[in-house]
Amino acid sequence: MSHVADGVRWRDPKRVWWPLALAVPTLPWQAGALVHLTGVTVFWWWGPFFAFALVPLFDLVTGADGRNPPEEVVERLERDRYYRWCTYLYLPLQFASLFWACAQWSGGGLGIVGSIGLAATTGVVAGVAINTAHELGHKREHLERRLSRLALAQSCYGHFYVEHNHGHHIRVATPEDPASSRMGESFWAFLPRTVMGSLGSAWSLERRRLQRRGRRTWSRHNDVLSAWAVSVAVFAALSTVFGLVVLPYLLLQAVLGIGLLESVNYLEHYGLLRQRRPHGRYERVAPRHSWNSNNTVSNLFLFQLQRHSDHHANPLRRYQTLRHFDEAPQLPAGYAAMIVLAWAPPLWRRVMDPRLLAHYDGDASLTNTRKPRGSAPNPHLAGSVAQPGQ
Repeated sequence: MSHVADGVRWRDPKRVWWPLALAVPTLPWQAGALVHLTGVTVFWWWGPFFAFALVPLFDLVTGADGRNPPEEVVERLERDRYYRWCTYLYLPLQFASLFWACAQWSGGGLGIVGSIGLAATTGVVAGVAINTAHELGHKREHLERRLSRLALAQSCYGHFYVEHNHGHHIRVATPEDPASSRMGESFWAFLPRTVMGSLGSAWSLERRRLQRRGRRTWSRHNDVLSAWAVSVAVFAALSTVFGLVVLPYLLLQAVLGIGLLESVNYLEHYGLLRQRRPHGRYERVAPRHSWNSNNTVSNLFLFQLQRHSDHHANPLRRYQTLRHFDEAPQLPAGYAAMIVLAWAPPLWRRVMDPRLLAHYDGDASLTNTRKPRGSAPNPHLAGSVAQPGQ
């Protein structure tokens, strides 16, 4: 399908490929099929192999795609509902595969290693579901916002909806943001900081929102509590149907899904810093404040999350219209490969710290840096303690 506006005709070269993203929620079924066909039980670990071995390989083979849609066709392209259905369909597949996984765990024939492997595969589905929720949760349509919260139920990370939209997008690339990693901070140090910081931020944001509206924090109007209630309901229903034997694996896949999301958060803004203006507020978010990647295959599977700079500049912009910016710092590989690198801190720093310093022309004082206890503050952050804002 071609889009025509103001005399400009343009066809999305990746249009037919976007449904590939729907292969992710079918990973548990793929694993089961491979075990059935081969008799090799290691295939229950198919999800991690697919995400962290095959996708980087496909990225390497297909290369990068830095093309942008012409601005003249963006409005028409955003109205094309084909792209919305690519995200909508993730959810029924996600929950159907979760139901199927519970049936396998309750059957008792997988063994402990196979059951954990299926939990790891299901955890990949949960982690990418958070990304699908991310895409849906930024939109104005009521249906998409509801679907966003539902997609988060599998990972028990419903407070992400509040914190990401109203916390991270305000504080991104600042020391105050728990989801922005700092230069010199390993992923394993970042993980507890971001999990606890995001949880506390979401609760504070929601409490203030309800107070402004004259409502109690502990009420059905609390979006954090309602999101957690959906997760409790889903886990309780599955445990009732299949027995409590599935509960440890449900919790494990949720933890792994959260770890996958926070791995992505770690690399998206590593060491990048918005400077304070003389009045104390931070400068506006710009393309230079997010790491980007144009690797084709991983962008297809992640609904172009890797064009993260444009997302922060234009949160309402739909994934099919997100743009590449030459001034945005570029990752040396797609997210899938970079996540694995992030899990090995010495290798991560060897690869990323030189790129970060090159982005700031060698001036380490311009970075968002992990400070040792008792160290002097960064002079670029000195000034009034104003609420960070754009």
